[in-house]
Amino acid sequence: MLDESIFKAYDIRGVYPENLDEDVARDIGRAFVKHLELSGSRVVVARDMRLSGEALEKAFIEGVTQAGADVLDLGLVSTDALYFAVGHLEEPGGAMVTASHNPKDYNGFKLCREDAIALSGEAGLGEIRDLIISGNLPEPAEYPGSVEETDIAVDYAKHCLSFIDTEGLRPLKIVIDAGNGMAGKMVPPIFEQLPFEYVPMYFELDGSFPNHPPNPIEPENVEELQERVVAEGADFGVAFDGDADRCFIIDEKGTTISGDLAATLIAKNVLEKEPGATILYSAVCSKAFPELVEREGGKAIRTKAGHSIIKPQMRKHDAAFGGEHSAHFYFRDNYFADSGIIAMLTIAELVGRQEGPISELLAPIDPYVRSGEINSEVEDQEATLKKVEDHFSQNEEAKIDYLDGLTVDCGDWWFNLRPSNTEPLLRLNVEAGDKEVMERKRDELLGLIRQ
Repeated sequence: MLDESIFKAYDIRGVYPENLDEDVARDIGRAFVKHLELSGSRVVVARDMRLSGEALEKAFIEGVTQAGADVLDLGLVSTDALYFAVGHLEEPGGAMVTASHNPKDYNGFKLCREDAIALSGEAGLGEIRDLIISGNLPEPAEYPGSVEETDIAVDYAKHCLSFIDTEGLRPLKIVIDAGNGMAGKMVPPIFEQLPFEYVPMYFELDGSFPNHPPNPIEPENVEELQERVVAEGADFGVAFDGDADRCFIIDEKGTTISGDLAATLIAKNVLEKEPGATILYSAVCSKAFPELVEREGGKAIRTKAGHSIIKPQMRKHDAAFGGEHSAHFYFRDNYFADSGIIAMLTIAELVGRQEGPISELLAPIDPYVRSGEINSEVEDQEATLKKVEDHFSQNEEAKIDYLDGLTVDCGDWWFNLRPSNTEPLLRLNVEAGDKEVMERKRDELLGLIRQ
């Protein structure tokens, strides 16, 4: 029996081999070919360094070829390199075997169609799930597909470097924590072409994650990097998640720059190169983001979070860049896909063009104080959201919207409260012009939410 819980909002993810094993992977491959009508076409397949990756990739490929499609196997690459290959080679579909930042026992699939358009729970993944549950899978093809292996690393490095101009940049020292993930393979060929020095941390591919979990959004997982940046006198540090499609930036003082503020720096760079460009930002991002975009002459469009929402919106508006507070950074010229490596290079270029440190670059951009994301476990998400909404609807100054959860803007401070897709949690973000206001309003909100 298929465990339907592995089909998430944006990908397929589960524990190996409890609810995601070779048989399930094979069926996903067969259903993927049927859903996208890929028989007779070619599917690009790759994996990250997880211990179960090779076995699951092999089984998925068997399912794809049994259904009559050919496979181009990239082997070990980052997720953004898989997206690049699908777009660059103009293939009709791709699959990445990864569980991104999850613990070592997890694995999964990120699936996309032509132009690296991601499948999601509302667009493709549900259909694939239903094909497997119903047993409505393609019969073995009379002529199974073939498998060809290729190395995309050189082409991908060239593609990433095309986003920046290395002329005239001052030399930088950057500490990079790959977390035993795919950045350890993808970064070195890129830095061979750069006037920067990098200090590697945990570049050895190891799906057992012997040093720390591959999830840099958790503060304890970047503590060592923070210390190393200061000890090395580095210009900044970068931490990648397991499949290297997200990166987190540490300033020269060892302080983590939030994902939305890193996106603000990237937006500044993009707008310097493309004046007037359209930039997307998710509803939870700091006000500093759209304010910078407008100040620099760009057009800022607010959107709900999630790559399956942001990518179509970027295509619709021909947006040059899109950023989320979760450190997903999307680039139009990267087939609208997210890339941690391109984000890192864009920030490095910005820093390399000025004399001051990265913290000085950020200071005039960001006048706000934030709570960071605070999770609260609640029995009834909807009832709690309604209670908070009712409380603030009595305030005539409050502007309320529901683009992504509940957002209330009271002018000198604002908050967003939204439900988790996967857990009985509400996620709170509060931002204000000074610390005292932020802390007072944060505590007031937590009292409402948790009582």
